[in-house]
Amino acid sequence: MNVEDLDGIIADQALERSRPATAGGIIDRENLPFWKVHSANELIKVTTGARRSGKTTFSHLLLGDRDYAFVNFDDERLAFLGREDLNHLLERLYIHYGEFKHLLLDEVQNIHGWELFVNRLQRIGIEVFVTGSNANLLGEELATHLTGRVARMETLPFSFREHLVFNKISADPATTSGRARLQRSLGDYIATGGFPEAVKRPLSAKMYLAELFSSIIAKDVVARYRIRYVKTLKEMAVTLVSNPASLTTFNKLKNIHSVKSVHTVKNYMDYLTGAYLLQMVDRYSPKPKEVANSPKKVYAIDTGMVNALSVASSENRGAIMENMVFLDLMRRRSVDPGLEVYYWRDYQDNEVDFVLRKGKRIQKLLQVSYATGPDDVRDRETRALVKCADLLGCKDLVLVTWDFGDEIRKDGKKIACKPLWRWLMENPIPSE
Repeated sequence: MNVEDLDGIIADQALERSRPATAGGIIDRENLPFWKVHSANELIKVTTGARRSGKTTFSHLLLGDRDYAFVNFDDERLAFLGREDLNHLLERLYIHYGEFKHLLLDEVQNIHGWELFVNRLQRIGIEVFVTGSNANLLGEELATHLTGRVARMETLPFSFREHLVFNKISADPATTSGRARLQRSLGDYIATGGFPEAVKRPLSAKMYLAELFSSIIAKDVVARYRIRYVKTLKEMAVTLVSNPASLTTFNKLKNIHSVKSVHTVKNYMDYLTGAYLLQMVDRYSPKPKEVANSPKKVYAIDTGMVNALSVASSENRGAIMENMVFLDLMRRRSVDPGLEVYYWRDYQDNEVDFVLRKGKRIQKLLQVSYATGPDDVRDRETRALVKCADLLGCKDLVLVTWDFGDEIRKDGKKIACKPLWRWLMENPIPSE
């Protein structure tokens, strides 16, 4: 690539660097205060997350008013840049920005050998921030060359709390009208999800999210791993994303999609989770072998994407609610790596949606139900909570409902029932 072309690209991208400070419709992410405190060190800052979930904006905001250089490797004009070109790129960055001490490398996984370049930059005293849309690729490369020198951050689509901030919605939950407005806003959030562009343009959200899904499959899975059976992979992904909170096994998926081996299915699932389209949850067991061999519960990265891909005539509100609770637990886990999330199921098919464990202690049991009043709370849901609580020795039992808030008792145990909107609002991401 000639010097004039490279200088032009750097100049164009410098405008993108200034966008968070000048553009409308940008909010501080709720995990930003936490990471401003915990990334104030000389470690390499790595932000991962789904494509278009706001990683770049988050990184710009994290850098704040520091004087930093910026390169976006998701620019098609840099598609043929190789490892051997990186030092030349660094030279042109110095010419454009002057002496900088901070550098943001966006979608860095597009450059083979990036980790060696970053390693060298850190050694010469540059504080490096990188973003990437593939957790697996970044994880492998970080483990190989940058072990112990990395602060890993994760950016998910907007939470319901961020959705309210973005849309400037303020409602008093103590009033009837305020609660009604929050419930309506929750319905809007479920429909569009939390990808910033979908929230910004809700009328075209379905089309945008369907195209984004295809882009993630093409760029972050098929191209990265050279998938031969693209149609099978995409069909599997659509099935899983459009049926959230479903239990499955690798063998079941192999049979449904006529894949030749379970090993291939495992790889596909690994690729899809690495690209942040899906997440899998294991069944709780004190025996590691049982955990590994248990059916997996599969959740989608975004409820708007579920709606965009689903062909069902009526949505499963209970499953959508469960998916939302899981995503909020993921947000908490991103700032608390010690938090583990499981589901529980016994041999009589009693099931609890979420078991939260930290260290050796079971912190909380969460059940999710589309209940709008006490008559909608099903006995099997509370019975499963009580059985699981007795077995695991947990006293903090919560039933997340659609619109029912109260405390009920079952076999001498207290179960706190909370509407989903209230549960989401009462559980913000820690700032420290």
